[in-house]
Amino acid sequence: MDETSLAFELPHMRAAATSSHDPLDRISVRDYTRDVEIGAFQAERGVTQRIRFNVVLEVSRNAAAATDDVDQVLSYDTITEAIDAQLQTERINLLETLAERVAERVLANPKAVRVFVRIEKLDRIPGTLGVEIARSRIAHENVVRPLKVRAELPDQQVHPLVVFLPNAVLHSHRLGGWLDAIAGHELPAIICVEAASGAMPATAAALANRRIALLSIEQNAWVLAGRDKRCVVVDSRTELDWAIKHGQLSVWAPSKIVLDAVKGPKGVDLAPLDLARWFASEFSAQSLVVLEGYQGAESDDSQRIVGSPDGL
Repeated sequence: MDETSLAFELPHMRAAATSSHDPLDRISVRDYTRDVEIGAFQAERGVTQRIRFNVVLEVSRNAAAATDDVDQVLSYDTITEAIDAQLQTERINLLETLAERVAERVLANPKAVRVFVRIEKLDRIPGTLGVEIARSRIAHENVVRPLKVRAELPDQQVHPLVVFLPNAVLHSHRLGGWLDAIAGHELPAIICVEAASGAMPATAAALANRRIALLSIEQNAWVLAGRDKRCVVVDSRTELDWAIKHGQLSVWAPSKIVLDAVKGPKGVDLAPLDLARWFASEFSAQSLVVLEGYQGAESDDSQRIVGSPDGL
């Protein structure tokens, strides 16, 4: 952009300024405002703030104007649905990430050519804070083609075995035998553990207590990793997906995935086994197995209790 005055114009002005001598048609959604939990700062967790979207989409030409046929145009819903779908998928820290994901979703439509996405936070300062990106279909296709191939082959998805390993096993001489059985299972396994033994510190703030409880589980995850080098502590979806595909024996550290989930478990006093059930559902596990020794474990449709390594 040569004109500095265009830097703070809305995306439709920037789209016009950067168009060729033969400009494309454009559709837009302006001032689309949603209440979202977003942000990398601790003060932005557990609360929502207003986010404003302005999106301009350049589209391939069609005969809609001549025929008045709604089926020949790209609907404005393509933009709003892309925004809403991304907001429901996961909690995001950065506006830059959100803008990129929205652009990718919009450009997945074959009629989309180029998109301008501006996202602004309205409640952080007296003014607005925001980012704006411009993405084209060619660049989009170069980036996401591998993801498209995976989406067309759903039968390749691997459903892991989720194993809930209680403290009674973690701190016993039976641990090695259990890990041998888990590592040797035909399915890739992800281990969930209890919170560390002993009383946890408590505060008057529910969000702080939730963090403390999750960190207590992660302490035990590292204890397990320290006792057997086959166990690798993992906290992100990307690394867990990789581990599932490559047969790595993973131990789940829950803080990141739980706190970033849009529709995650919300209770501060959520039992570790309930957390494991939620996790198993999120990763489409083949089954959830609870090892012997967990106090209060009751079998239901989502789990089975195993009393010896041979039972796996």
